[in-house]
Amino acid sequence: MPADPDPHVEGFLALLAARRAPRTVEAYRRDLAQLATFLGHSPSEATTEDLERYLAELRAAGRAPATIARCIAATRAFFRHQQLLSAREDNPAADLDLPRRRRKLPRTLSPGEAERLIEAAAGTQPRDLRDRALIELLYGAGLRVSEAVSLDKGGISLDDRLVRCIGKGDKERIVPIGRQAVEALRRYLARGRPHLDRRHRPELFLNAQGGPLTRAGAFLILRKRAAKAGLEPTRVHPHLLRHSFATHLLEGGADLRSVQEMLGHADLSTTELYTHVSDRRRRELYYQAHPHARRRDSQQNGDSHTQPRTLGSRRRLSDGESGTG
Repeated sequence: MPADPDPHVEGFLALLAARRAPRTVEAYRRDLAQLATFLGHSPSEATTEDLERYLAELRAAGRAPATIARCIAATRAFFRHQQLLSAREDNPAADLDLPRRRRKLPRTLSPGEAERLIEAAAGTQPRDLRDRALIELLYGAGLRVSEAVSLDKGGISLDDRLVRCIGKGDKERIVPIGRQAVEALRRYLARGRPHLDRRHRPELFLNAQGGPLTRAGAFLILRKRAAKAGLEPTRVHPHLLRHSFATHLLEGGADLRSVQEMLGHADLSTTELYTHVSDRRRRELYYQAHPHARRRDSQQNGDSHTQPRTLGSRRRLSDGESGTG
């Protein structure tokens, strides 16, 4: 790749930055830089054959389908930009075949596990109050971790039980929060945050030094509290709470469009993925709880007798701790 910045690429990225999130812009920058390294010249001169050879090399290197799909998206967007500027008449990336991507169902916490995680942050110390407020907000409003740590104090209306956040593409959305989240935030703001706020910062969540809490800090908090709750620490992360928020809302009867708006999804198909999680959990709960389902499973295993479910098992099931996670 030439030592000097490619003016074609830089112009495209500058325009992209006005419409897309910074992380997307940086990802496209990396993709186009890697393509330029492969080509030995500016991507603006690439042909369809060049791009096909590049994608073949990515596949041979074992790159994930999602990574290859993003590379194709970056090159297509770049050449559409070139066409708009009349720098090219064709889009050599237009007919590239997207790899088949298997969409994985997001993992979730069961309601019982979510409650255990929240209770693991019980305490009266400033950091305990902060951690509980953070977990309640991530689970109670389905915020992305970047949205939560960038919240200012003014982004929360405790009286109206609303949180105003800035999501992807600098889009603002307003999400309702429950009473428990409101109470956790109220306690943190009254008795926790004043002890952490040594630098008079505007951010809602602060670290032990008085600076703004970072994404990495939020990850560490969840892992620490997960270990205390008896959950697998490496399994618990901020986005897991977002997945759980959406799944539990749908299982509780919320309509898909409302959940889409609360999550800030641009495409309804992204939100629809959570309905499959709900379907899977309902199916598993049925097999665990329904007498006919249990009898069928026992017969398949060569056992003609079905053991009755104990009261304790029923209680755990009602708490949601037998659900998938």
